[in-house]
Amino acid sequence: MSHAASGSGCLPVTVVIPAFNAAVTLPRALASVFAQTRAPAEIVVVDDASQDHTWEVLQALDKNALPIRTLRLASNGGVAAARNAGWAVASQDYVAFLDADDAWHPRKLEIQYRWMVDHPQTVLCGHRCEVAGGPAASEPPTDDLPVRHFGLGSFLVTNRLSTPTVMLRRSLDERFAGGKRYSEDYLLWMQIVATHGAAGYIDLPLALLFKARYGTSGLSGDLWRSQLGEIDTFSRLRRAGIIGIGTWLGVVAWSWVKFTRRAIYLSLFGSALRRDVHHEPS
Repeated sequence: MSHAASGSGCLPVTVVIPAFNAAVTLPRALASVFAQTRAPAEIVVVDDASQDHTWEVLQALDKNALPIRTLRLASNGGVAAARNAGWAVASQDYVAFLDADDAWHPRKLEIQYRWMVDHPQTVLCGHRCEVAGGPAASEPPTDDLPVRHFGLGSFLVTNRLSTPTVMLRRSLDERFAGGKRYSEDYLLWMQIVATHGAAGYIDLPLALLFKARYGTSGLSGDLWRSQLGEIDTFSRLRRAGIIGIGTWLGVVAWSWVKFTRRAIYLSLFGSALRRDVHHEPS
């Protein structure tokens, strides 16, 4: 795999990739980072106590040729702990997150970093993503990016940002909630926008997910744990005083409506989701 950095130098971005039992998919994720039109200054891959050959895959990489740092956690702490560990050692001004089983468009960092520099008041930014097997995305425009902004009220309706699309300022004090294994990203985004203002959203498909957004791993069991994680997220916001009791009651009720719709959808189309979404690298 070769580095595709342009001659203008690397971007002041640390890419954080948590990896758990990701020996098969991690090379695809890393390849999408190496293929960026503007390379990041640093990549931090955190092995969350994998039980497969993830660590061996990382050790085989040529770290003299690639800006990769590797961390290995002694015990499995979940994706929140792994992302926090990578964030803690990040040295660049911006941090971008990528999951080990997803991939980026080659211009993702170039486009998103440029937008964040041009909008310094925005500390959190995401973009659209597509699921593998869908229609091919058009090439992103060079100028006049389609951008929206989402504040706390919008996030309370639904999680507006998928983690592999997020870039944020390293200097933020907020972190993923340790020990929280479901809806940990949703909680962090809302904590950030409640304190620092609306998040930016670039309406371009700059990431590719190789799993459906919910329900393909464990199906109903996974959906149930995700739902409990979302309810816990709203309860943490209420305890922190970010939302009041009335808002909490409303968003919890709406969350159960969304859960019911998803459960019905999975009962009808779950088999097709498992069949159509590919987890193996092509």
